Amino acid sequence: MKFSDKLRELRKKTNYTQAEMAANAGVSLRTYKNYELGESYPRKREVYFILADILNVDVNYLLTENEEFVTSAGENYGYNGQKQAENIITEVAGLFAGGKLSENDKDAVMQALQQIYWDSKNENRKYGKKLDTGGEGDGSPE
Repeated sequence: MKFSDKLRELRKKTNYTQAEMAANAGVSLRTYKNYELGESYPRKREVYFILADILNVDVNYLLTENEEFVTSAGENYGYNGQKQAENIITEVAGLFAGGKLSENDKDAVMQALQQIYWDSKNENRKYGKKLDTGGEGDGSPE
């Protein structure tokens, strides 16, 4: 189940409105709605912990491997890094659509692609290239 689906389902079970969730999590209503629509993920790990606390679940339930990847990419490489990670997940999901891979094989492919992403970022850093940091590394779009 995707982060967006988990969040929406848990919110409904706890009878919170989207506005209440946004206020309690310290994000705008628009940002929270984008979480539930699957259009964005929290940029900071702390938001996952706040949401898990509000919804009375373990943070690991919300923070699946793909969300962890997106969050880490955003924290390490800013807005552009986060968007690149989201695009990788979206594109790979498209590759799997209608396919015959088992869930274990899909997970293995996703893990391999994530490792390639991290390796390429480290390689660029090794040679002094400052790529895709989203401006001055503040996490905001250019």
